[in-house]
Amino acid sequence: MLHRGPFITLNRDLVIRPDGSEGAYEHVTVDDGVRVVAVDEQDQVALVEDDFYLQEKRLLHLPGGGVGGQELRKAAMRELEEETGLIAGNLCLLGVIDPLPGATAARTHLLLATDLRPGVVHRDDTEIGMTVHWMKLGDAVGAVRAGRITEASSVAGLLLAASG
Repeated sequence: MLHRGPFITLNRDLVIRPDGSEGAYEHVTVDDGVRVVAVDEQDQVALVEDDFYLQEKRLLHLPGGGVGGQELRKAAMRELEEETGLIAGNLCLLGVIDPLPGATAARTHLLLATDLRPGVVHRDDTEIGMTVHWMKLGDAVGAVRAGRITEASSVAGLLLAASG
């Protein structure tokens, strides 16, 4: 272990490469994540826009975050309500992706939320300035194709929701 922080751990493993030579492999340990495609009765999807430090801009993406040791559905419900103030009556798994398999083993679980009703927003300090936006699902897919929605889990979640 090279570094342990509150959200990530940086590791360097000694490995034997496929050719038999020795080497080092650096990787990050982070929590598995969830992203929620919350779709209302008018086929609109709830998106959030937030500041991303490394990209130095605001990004439009699906609500979600770390699983935090919770069961997937509970984590998805928590993140959806925290970020959007919505509670889902129904949740179903759309799929699972490996967003950065060369850097981490963490997976992102993509869930479809329907039967939405109001809840209470509970954003944490890292989500100050987050805003909620509604967009027709087809328009959100168009935003993916146009490069306006680029966060990997959001891209995958929106495309899976639209295809099913």
